[in-house]
Amino acid sequence: MNINRGIKAIFCFGLLLCFVLISSCENQKKESLNISEYLKSADGEKIYPSAKQIELLKEVMPKEAYFPAPKISDRTYWNAILETPSGKEYLKKATLLIDKEPEVPISDEIYKRANKEGNRGIYKPRYYRTMERLEHFILAECLENKGRFIPQIRNYSQAILDMKSWLHPNHDDKNNSVLEGKRVSIDLGARKFGAVLALAESLLEDSFSETMRAEVKKQLQWRITDSYLTSCETPNENNHWLNGTSNWNSVCTSGSLLVTIINSNNPDERLAAVGSAINSMKYYLSGFGEDGYCSEGLGYWGYGFSHYLYLAQIVLDYTDGRINLFEFDNPEKLKKVGNFPENFEIQNGTCAPFADGVSHTSSKGSNFANVLSSKYYGAKKPSEIRFEEAVEQIIAWNNPELFTANTTGVSQNTELNDHTYFNDFGMVISRGKQKSPFSIAIKAGHNAENHNHSDVGTYILVLNKAIMSGDIGAPSYTAGSFSPNNRARSSWGHPVPIIDNTLQSNGREFAGVITDTKFSKNSDKVVMDIKAAYEIPSLKSLVRTMENDKSGFGTITIEDSFSSTKPVKFGVAIMTLNEYKIIDGNTVILTSENEKVKAEIIGNGASIKITDELVPVKHLREGAPAYRIGIDFTKPINEGSITIKYTPIL
Repeated sequence: MNINRGIKAIFCFGLLLCFVLISSCENQKKESLNISEYLKSADGEKIYPSAKQIELLKEVMPKEAYFPAPKISDRTYWNAILETPSGKEYLKKATLLIDKEPEVPISDEIYKRANKEGNRGIYKPRYYRTMERLEHFILAECLENKGRFIPQIRNYSQAILDMKSWLHPNHDDKNNSVLEGKRVSIDLGARKFGAVLALAESLLEDSFSETMRAEVKKQLQWRITDSYLTSCETPNENNHWLNGTSNWNSVCTSGSLLVTIINSNNPDERLAAVGSAINSMKYYLSGFGEDGYCSEGLGYWGYGFSHYLYLAQIVLDYTDGRINLFEFDNPEKLKKVGNFPENFEIQNGTCAPFADGVSHTSSKGSNFANVLSSKYYGAKKPSEIRFEEAVEQIIAWNNPELFTANTTGVSQNTELNDHTYFNDFGMVISRGKQKSPFSIAIKAGHNAENHNHSDVGTYILVLNKAIMSGDIGAPSYTAGSFSPNNRARSSWGHPVPIIDNTLQSNGREFAGVITDTKFSKNSDKVVMDIKAAYEIPSLKSLVRTMENDKSGFGTITIEDSFSSTKPVKFGVAIMTLNEYKIIDGNTVILTSENEKVKAEIIGNGASIKITDELVPVKHLREGAPAYRIGIDFTKPINEGSITIKYTPIL
């Protein structure tokens, strides 16, 4: 009988244990935010979290504020960091800056002039140098703890507090209303001023006077938190980036969130900031193709996605892993976004400068996005680690297991695929494998992309490391650079057709579609319909065909064929930043510093003429001068084609 009782007791205990375990698992599931469910619970397109979303967040959000790192008094932590190579290097750099004075406030006169002229050079360097020095002083004082940096920390902080506007002047309106105190707005610079001051107030404890601490907290509240949450609640002119798909959204959101969860004394505000950030990031991530394509190009991928990832890491740390933005609601897409740089490279570190992108991968600046992408998305691990912002450095110190460079000699596959097809955005990279590789990137796309150029059908040819022909890249950011009439931004300044003196129109509906592809080891072919990019009623068809014959030295052919219900003028262009020579009516030689390519031109339907002219834009990111070598039929025709065959001269 006693044995039976014992067996029953064990059985009951087992049932109780199973119940506890099941209950624990269910609670564990409840404690992790289901991003898909969260997004479905939004109040339409409103960025501020809905009542249902707030209830979901209450289950996963901490009650206390966020501490980006231990305070300066935690000498166990900071002394350990000081002994690391990165800690020593950080202190060394800060020491070199210690005697430099803050370069803000900058006069109203210069602010207004920069706003009017779009002149970044007279304001931006001084503006950013100030915040970058201050963040170095803050972390250096935490590392050293001798009071040596305190006078400059106070000096710089007061200078920033004295600024009428934290905006870069280009981002104020034409009436300078932020400078004049009529409204408050957050931009790429303001969010960083806020983040740096929030770090100082959070980490340095009594290094500020009570008066300065109170002023810092007050200004962070009204310049960042109040502005941010008000715009999330009711859309206004101040923070238009909240539902944007460009880097502005991730950069400004990450800074606004960081300031709020550090500085705000109100847990409801901290919860609302996290909830708003998640809703905003739905829009930011929608700017990438399902294939991971970033229409802003590689430079803005690094800038925007690094801030998305540091936002994700901060939220993961703050919520003890209960909100995972590294997966969001689409882990497969994020993996492709994280691997974008490798897939976008044409060859030898060269990539397409479409829109406002860059043409070469850089060994300068932060590679925070590359490092975390290697950890979370299986991208190639960089051979070095570089940071630009104090927040990135703090995240690395807090998570050393995430930040290790590939210095062990472990082999990584560096062989690029024969081709890459971003089928969502309609962009193909066809890579030659010759000793001197001859390759092309060509895209259909649409004319409402981020940093849009009117460039449906554009391409770029690369021989070895040299860009020989094609897209000339972006105009530098000066007054008028963003105008659709800027000739480097309009389709006039791209290697695409002009029909009856009509350029491509701007908008999402003005798009190209890849209708056929054929990829093989020795040859690639892409066919695209680009008719929809032009508002020409008589145009029946407009097809661009690219063929890359990879045999021998390689030959890349671009053919544009069209038909119209009435005769139309028709022409295309060879765009180049190189020297060139027009040999005859059908031949052009393009010559870079080390490479040479022959362009043979064939017109079908009428005779052709070649007219070359300078691109009238002085400031190009890829360097000026640039040239447009126009190829036009000598008379209007109903149908015809122009073929350009590019062949390396070796």
